[in-house]
Amino acid sequence: MRQNSTAPRNNKLKPSSNLIMNGSVRVRVIRTLLAIQNGQSLSSVLDPLLNSLHDGDKGFAHALLLTTLRQWHALARLLDSLADNPIDEVEVRTTIQIGLVQLLYLEVADHAAIHETVEAAKEIEFAHSTGLVNAILRKVAKNPSKFRKKCDKKHSLPNWLAYQLKQDWSEEYDELTQGLRQPAPMFLRVNSAVTSVEEYQHALDGAEIDADIVELTTGFKVANSSEPAASTTLSTKGLRLHQSTAVNALPDFAVGTASVQDMHAQLAAPIINQALMAKLSSESANTNSDSDESNNNELHILDACAAPGGKLAHWLELISANDEPSLFHVKQDNTETSPAITDIKVTAIDNEAPRIERIRENLQRLNLSQHDLQQAEKSVALNIVCADATRWQHGKNKKAATNEPVFDAILLDSPCTATGVIRRHPDISILRTEEDIEQTALLQADILHNLWPQLKAGGYLLYVTCSILKQENVEQMQDFVTHHNDAVAIEFTEDCSWGIEQAIGRQCLPIDSASGDGFYYALLHKMAE
Repeated sequence: MRQNSTAPRNNKLKPSSNLIMNGSVRVRVIRTLLAIQNGQSLSSVLDPLLNSLHDGDKGFAHALLLTTLRQWHALARLLDSLADNPIDEVEVRTTIQIGLVQLLYLEVADHAAIHETVEAAKEIEFAHSTGLVNAILRKVAKNPSKFRKKCDKKHSLPNWLAYQLKQDWSEEYDELTQGLRQPAPMFLRVNSAVTSVEEYQHALDGAEIDADIVELTTGFKVANSSEPAASTTLSTKGLRLHQSTAVNALPDFAVGTASVQDMHAQLAAPIINQALMAKLSSESANTNSDSDESNNNELHILDACAAPGGKLAHWLELISANDEPSLFHVKQDNTETSPAITDIKVTAIDNEAPRIERIRENLQRLNLSQHDLQQAEKSVALNIVCADATRWQHGKNKKAATNEPVFDAILLDSPCTATGVIRRHPDISILRTEEDIEQTALLQADILHNLWPQLKAGGYLLYVTCSILKQENVEQMQDFVTHHNDAVAIEFTEDCSWGIEQAIGRQCLPIDSASGDGFYYALLHKMAE
């Protein structure tokens, strides 16, 4: 998944500069919030903030920062209602907002919240605002429950985004906008090539970490050129922790037994893997064993926009697992065929070198690097490429490259506005602008148009986003299918225990505090022209 880092268009902000981490805890949080308003992402500034603090201050700083971001727009509206005159200085507004968070959400003692926030205004050289800061916070401290209700009454999103969600999800709007203000649960994906979900839950119990098994069922109709579409179902299991936990406390995390991955994100690899197995099964049943086609035992798959590599790792884990039918041995009519595939070539692309390095690091921890795959009995070749998915062509730089369709399956974790993961990345509601939707939709279309010709007839493309905006999701797919006669949308059946049925695909919404993030899935089948 790739997130565009578009700075908010606010001419009252100072130019971005290096983040200075000194002063009190509140001052450091204020500076971090100012950096985010200047266009830096939470992921880029969180570690510098926490690493600059003593261990005893990290928990408070983390809570203050994340809660302020989650309630940012609601706090801004509350602040406007409390001020007699407009407050234009961003530094002053930010300082007052962290004071409001302490009084309304973190239950910091009144005197401490007010005094320390006023002192923070002095530290950032806005001493002229201390009277205003003090007056507003004291007014709120007199009746915090009243102002908390006022703050919680509506959404905490920019108005343009709230309006769009109202248009897209009118029935779910109230639950959705309130759900986006809450922290997201922590989910684990267990490496099925190493152990089972049940066994790892037992290991967590031994470490005194409480977790529930979450099981999602997916059903879809497999396309078949010679017979009516047949339904197939699969089950995806993960673990939901009762409380978020540092990864170094998780049993055997360092050696790749488990990964942190949202439950809805864990659907991607099983779906495209199951579709590919169905394709192989269908081809095995419809191909004469004496034909030349039966001797083609190579499989080519692509993970596009692959960083940071969670879905790629999951797919490689499924390929490597020995406790279920795999791409190497596809079951047909309850009997296992001779090895259907002897070689699997996996290509992963992303367009930024640091993100490519992140993929390699994650695969290394999970023992899924090319070296590890070469040591396994199965033949899996992994090629990670730094390339732009709007232009990249397989084999383009090779001599006599034909650029003919080469991939049997493509997993496209498409760039998006990431509005479905605002619970985990609340800075998104500050960084995104209304213009980003149109620009991102155009980028998605460019990637789709470039990759689709590289998919073989009979192959599958799984389109995934972590957006909850229909323009990036179902409307994108409707437009694509309209303009590509060889693209057929695969129907998800009523067996699905996740998401909301769309004209094409299914949409997960981050409404339930115990469920996964907002993801969209659409599975396309390429027919022979």
